[in-house]
Amino acid sequence: MVALRMAPEWDITTWLNTDVPISLASLRGRPIVAAGFQMLCPGCVAETIPQLNRIHRLFPADQLAVIGLHSVFEHHEAMREPSLRAFLHEYGVRFPVGIDRHVTGDPIPTTMRTYGFQGTPTLLLIDADGRLRRQHFGHIPDLQLGAEIMALMRDAALKSVSAADVPDDHGPRCEIGATSC
Repeated sequence: MVALRMAPEWDITTWLNTDVPISLASLRGRPIVAAGFQMLCPGCVAETIPQLNRIHRLFPADQLAVIGLHSVFEHHEAMREPSLRAFLHEYGVRFPVGIDRHVTGDPIPTTMRTYGFQGTPTLLLIDADGRLRRQHFGHIPDLQLGAEIMALMRDAALKSVSAADVPDDHGPRCEIGATSC
């Protein structure tokens, strides 16, 4: 678990499966499930990618953003963009995937370094206000993750209800002795 703080912006060179670049600011107002992964990471292939695919199919995109962050820290030559495109096609990945930026001479990509990923897979849960609510190295079971996602979605929905939406008298009521309800 991490202390509540604003999620740092991702440093992405290329976005796949989206027509426009994505920023955390562009996703404000809805929770985000993001995962740092590598296409040659066994845990990512066996657990994380299928889980993100399920989440993407289950939740409406206007209520929850599902994002992949291809954060390569090993086998750089084997995991370039053309290979990633083929991987995403073969695994039926339809959610947006950003390729984490590398700085020459540093094997660790910038988003991975900024967030302090221990490795892959790394799950990020970001609330509708852009705060990092959870960062977890490894796999989280579907039921647990689903509960955490629903809590984030509930918080976002409650926040979207403004005082103007609630009548001053708190709606109709039946009072003892009233002639009508």
